[in-house]
Amino acid sequence: MGLITGLYSFFYNLPTIYKWLLRPYYLLSFLLSIAFLAVRKCPGLCEHLPSQREDGNSCDFDWREVEILMFLSAIVMMKNRRAITLEQHIGNIFLFSKVANVVLFFRVDLRFGLLYITLCVVFLITCKPPIYMGPEYIKYFSDKTIDEELERDSRIMWLVEFYANWSPECQCFAPVFADLSLKYNCSGLKFGKIDIGRYASVAERYKVSPSPLSKQLPSLLLLQGGREIMRRPQVDKKGRAVSWSFTEENIIREFNLNETFEKFKKLKGRSEKIEETLEEETESKKDK
Repeated sequence: MGLITGLYSFFYNLPTIYKWLLRPYYLLSFLLSIAFLAVRKCPGLCEHLPSQREDGNSCDFDWREVEILMFLSAIVMMKNRRAITLEQHIGNIFLFSKVANVVLFFRVDLRFGLLYITLCVVFLITCKPPIYMGPEYIKYFSDKTIDEELERDSRIMWLVEFYANWSPECQCFAPVFADLSLKYNCSGLKFGKIDIGRYASVAERYKVSPSPLSKQLPSLLLLQGGREIMRRPQVDKKGRAVSWSFTEENIIREFNLNETFEKFKKLKGRSEKIEETLEEETESKKDK
């Protein structure tokens, strides 16, 4: 059943995957991920590679390489259990495939291993993952504007994401947060973001650690009148984030977005009715 679900998900998202592979970052990641497979199966090259196969066929995987690939599959399956978006699933596959390629190339030849690591380092330096550029209703704060904006109207609630551009988790979470802003942004509930990788003073003030070891990125804070109501993930006494999955369903449930949206929607309807009544009374007085 799980296999059928996975295949269905793959073919359903195939157009999206195809678009990704046209981008340089994903195309090069894909090529690096299949590098050892290409070398091992390439006629004219694979014949010169060492192999531990009994039949001496150096153009096919030996038993140790199969073990490494099976272990890679198990790791990817475990990591993808906590993945939220399709980008995270694909990213995990690319990441651990590259790790497996390093091990496999070093087993074959030290020079191949060093060459592959060099290519990976060049790739990391020159290619950055694409930043989400889709539609959103999000206000981007700086260290000078965040306090003023959050405290301007005590009736407005703000759901603010504390993120860093270098964090893969934040990059994967960007489309989820943007989608929530499109669904729930209203007069009494606003969405904001602050890059604490750039504004360290804000991170200190709101007690969100940008350190990769703390695992606090991204962090979502619900604030009203500049006062914190709740945050996810929560932080333990050692300053490490308590494990929490940033799925759309979890955020809607934990932050009561449906109830909050409906509440402000009703308040807006009442205020509009009051305004209409006042306008009618003013017009009737003018007629008299």
